[in-house]
Amino acid sequence: MKHLILSLIITTTLLGCQSKYPDVPENYYALLDSALVKANTNAPEILKALTDAPKNQKEGMAFLISYMPERDLISLKADFLLENAEYAYKARERFPWCKTLPDSIFFNEVLPYINVAETRDPWRKDFYERFSKYVEYETNLKDAIFSIAKPINKEVNVEYNIKRSIVDSSPKEAMAENMATCTGLSIILTDAFRAVGIPSRLAGTPMWTNMKGNHTWCEVYIDNEWKFIEYYPDDLNKSWFLADAGKADPNNPLHWIYAVSYKPTGQYYYAGRAAKFLLRELDTTMLDSVTISKLREWKRRADKSNDKPYIHGVNVTQRYIDLYEKSLADSKLEEDELMSNIVVFKNDNTSTSDARLDCRVDIYLDDKIVDFGYSPRPTDDMNKFLKIKLKKNTKYKAVISNPKNNIEQSFSMTTTDKPDEEFKFILK
Repeated sequence: MKHLILSLIITTTLLGCQSKYPDVPENYYALLDSALVKANTNAPEILKALTDAPKNQKEGMAFLISYMPERDLISLKADFLLENAEYAYKARERFPWCKTLPDSIFFNEVLPYINVAETRDPWRKDFYERFSKYVEYETNLKDAIFSIAKPINKEVNVEYNIKRSIVDSSPKEAMAENMATCTGLSIILTDAFRAVGIPSRLAGTPMWTNMKGNHTWCEVYIDNEWKFIEYYPDDLNKSWFLADAGKADPNNPLHWIYAVSYKPTGQYYYAGRAAKFLLRELDTTMLDSVTISKLREWKRRADKSNDKPYIHGVNVTQRYIDLYEKSLADSKLEEDELMSNIVVFKNDNTSTSDARLDCRVDIYLDDKIVDFGYSPRPTDDMNKFLKIKLKKNTKYKAVISNPKNNIEQSFSMTTTDKPDEEFKFILK
């Protein structure tokens, strides 16, 4: 009966229109039809948001509705969506970096009202008014980014604190408690950037490969590429976690680096399902209490939504590996150091890429681990190596492992004083 009433409401509303969805490109029609059915009794509110949106905001509103999570379709009201769009478009009209954005970036990384599973609070108007003053006279995008990032903790009065009540706190929730951990802080920073038309999204990993926890941070779109930044910023693409991110395992989704997307991408961000998997499969004695708390909170949110995934993601692991390797290449070596280049082969045919085998390589000195990383895959360029900084003229042990292929072998290796020394490990 509800669906019959809903169909009558939608049909009646649309009969008076010259086209099905006036001023909306036809490629959205089927998506909008589906969204309105999912909205059920809240369909009139969703349709009102689309109908009342100004002409220049119609496509943006259609984009939001077309890819809106079901939890929002059945609950969000027209006023919430209209205010969000109004202030997003104000930023687009006002700030030069936003005026020139392609629609694909504006729609997906400026216009959205959400990041992950946070409470849907109406933050957009407040943040537009709070942060516009910081970038009002900026013309350079990087300057604008740091005009927001440097004073943000003082503006919102929120600092890092593990005593916060929930992981993915909304800006309103974090500001009420004056605290948040990395996810809540990153949500605040991303929303602040979006409020002034700077494309931003969350990124993070469910678990570092050293098993020391997870992390969430922000990315901004500048110079036609994504770069990362934290709530407590150093510089773009520079932070304490780069070494951990650069050692991500490209073959294990639990160790990937993910970025959030509002629009579906064919895969999901790590929260929820990955947290449930980690808590079920891992020995939690290996994890610190903060990590376990985060994972349990993600699991609780996933359970609450019946574990229906709706936070879309992009695998950006390789970009962070490349950034880390570049930082190593650019770093200054001490007089007694060299950069080792490591590659693993499954047989003696070391001249072809097919013989390479991607493995974890742990380097030990006197039974104490020095560093680790992942050797190049067969599909990587032949000039690509695992780079690890070592001492000259020193004897090390390399442990090569690949659980999928039941591989664990140890090799002795001794460095000389040659720069960029190459070590080829051939498995037996």
